[in-house]
Amino acid sequence: MKQVAIPRVVIAGTHSGCGKTTVTRGIMEALVARGYTVQPFKVGPDFIDPTHHAAVCGRASRNLDPFMMGEEGVAETFARACQGADIAVIEGVMGMYDGMDGTDCASTAHVSRILSSPCVLVADVRGMSRSVHALLLGYSSFDPSVRIAGAIFNRTGSDRHRSVIASGMRLPALGYVPWQPDLRVESRHLGLLMASEAGASRKFGRAMEECCDIDGIIRIAREAPPLAVEGALDWTIPPPSVAIGVAMDPAFCFYYQENLDLLRVSGARLLFFSPLEEPLPQVDAVYLGGGYPELHAERLSRSACTASLRRSGSDGMPVFGECGGLLYLCESLETERSYPMAGVLPATARMTGKLQALDYVEGVWSGGPPLVPAGCSLRGHEFHYSSVSCQGDARFALALSRGKGISGGQDGLFEHGAVGTYAHSYFSPAFAKSLVRAAEEYRKT
Repeated sequence: MKQVAIPRVVIAGTHSGCGKTTVTRGIMEALVARGYTVQPFKVGPDFIDPTHHAAVCGRASRNLDPFMMGEEGVAETFARACQGADIAVIEGVMGMYDGMDGTDCASTAHVSRILSSPCVLVADVRGMSRSVHALLLGYSSFDPSVRIAGAIFNRTGSDRHRSVIASGMRLPALGYVPWQPDLRVESRHLGLLMASEAGASRKFGRAMEECCDIDGIIRIAREAPPLAVEGALDWTIPPPSVAIGVAMDPAFCFYYQENLDLLRVSGARLLFFSPLEEPLPQVDAVYLGGGYPELHAERLSRSACTASLRRSGSDGMPVFGECGGLLYLCESLETERSYPMAGVLPATARMTGKLQALDYVEGVWSGGPPLVPAGCSLRGHEFHYSSVSCQGDARFALALSRGKGISGGQDGLFEHGAVGTYAHSYFSPAFAKSLVRAAEEYRKT
């Protein structure tokens, strides 16, 4: 058991869309501008917000999700990532108490309790004044084990609006952020734009420095007690035995940092490449994360990588594709028209224009290609607007007890050495080691 002392604060929200991402990014920018080394985190299975955190803080943002990681995994990941940091800022998910299936599990409040972290609550006050205090009173008293240390009132209007809110204060006010049309990040069907697409800007930090009590937020973060953590906080990276190509470009950009680190710990050297711009590198296996292949389908259909992936996949190279990676491995992808894809898996994919799945997933790997650790459990998340139609003789390596998967609770479509899932999985050590072993066997052949 280790005692980890790190100032930390959770930025929670009353509901989705209240502005907590904008406020969180601004607080991170303000702290970095003051010279702090900030370690960012995101509660829940989110791939987009962490890119904004990393762009601001210069450190990889880590997901914290008790359902996928377990409570000990949350604490261990937090403590390990905070090494060398001055302060940790944790962005919440949805409304503060919104967890899985209407429970507390994997909610922002759940994570704040695991980390013994104080919270700052962001409230959108458009269309209300004194009523916000009833709202805050409910949030602060709903769970006495969660400490809400103060509130930031977002999207305030006139000076009078602010003064009316201030007159009935119940929680310490840590900021009043006026509505500004340019103080937001644009969105699309899977969420916000990625940080690389939104562009660099320090306007969020300047706004929070002007409108918020950054000194007060730092003081609250320093009040967090030492955190007792079990498990190894240092992951030793061995000399790599294989090279695994990781697709990383605007079409494939959804990865948990912990998955990448776990592959390295298991003996992989990761080679990042762009299927849009580059041929498939000389590697022993390929990891295709999620993203937006539908926005780049025409370019992918003509890319050198697509042709070489088709050959290597048919030759038995271990290939693991998640969601967008699954679509890329199919024979075709239909958007406004049909585009040929890698054709490694016996299926076709189609964008439907409406949400097809949004939930946590849980299942067990069964027999399949060498990269599949038979009998190993999986936990993850699915979120997509596409459907996949498989050929009649399609085989699946993942039986879900929770989630839709590709078809009727079946996921992990496989052919040759390739596997594609709709599940964005949080890798277990057993899965990472199995993928590396499969790469080692392929390298020998």
